[in-house]
Amino acid sequence: MKAVKDNKVYTIDKTSAKAYLAQGYDIADDNFNVIEHSPLATVPYSEYAKVKTELGKVKAELEELKTKQPKK
Repeated sequence: MKAVKDNKVYTIDKTSAKAYLAQGYDIADDNFNVIEHSPLATVPYSEYAKVKTELGKVKAELEELKTKQPKK
């Protein structure tokens, strides 16, 4: 596992993950896929994920409407 924050990366084990989260680090696997985001993030990850999902839906809906619109 890795603890990642800014330009710092530490190799950690599961027992120290909570301590690094409390210090603002994200926890990632060895391939740098984020497992858990820091609760100290400026924007909570849950809100970011919600907005990103909604944006994807809106973009898909917009493309669908564009294809249905008659061309002049």
